[in-house]
Amino acid sequence: MTQLQPFSRSPVRASTLIGTKLYSHKSETFGDVKDVVIDPNSGRVAYVVVAFGGFLSLGEQLFTVPFSAIEYSVDKNECVLDVSPDRLKEAPGFDPDHWPAMADEEWNRNLYTFYGQAPYWE
Repeated sequence: MTQLQPFSRSPVRASTLIGTKLYSHKSETFGDVKDVVIDPNSGRVAYVVVAFGGFLSLGEQLFTVPFSAIEYSVDKNECVLDVSPDRLKEAPGFDPDHWPAMADEEWNRNLYTFYGQAPYWE
């Protein structure tokens, strides 16, 4: 991974990310960012919560995506996830009324492994 110089990419407010569209590298719309989850111990962004499917928020399912798996464009205010739609169909999701146990290390490891990312806490 390329080491970025401090502030070579501007810090971004979480409220700017929430509602941002999530696209594939082929400009396919995957969904939109619903929330940003921060690890209170390290202060790092652990992942973003993305909504896929449904209509007017009915029947939509939520997915957590490691922030490191997303490329965010400040200029376009959009996120790009380099995952095929077929692979994304296999992503671990959850119902908006039943969030996973985010403090569970195994759940976190499985999530980061699914997206091919190194765990942020290591």
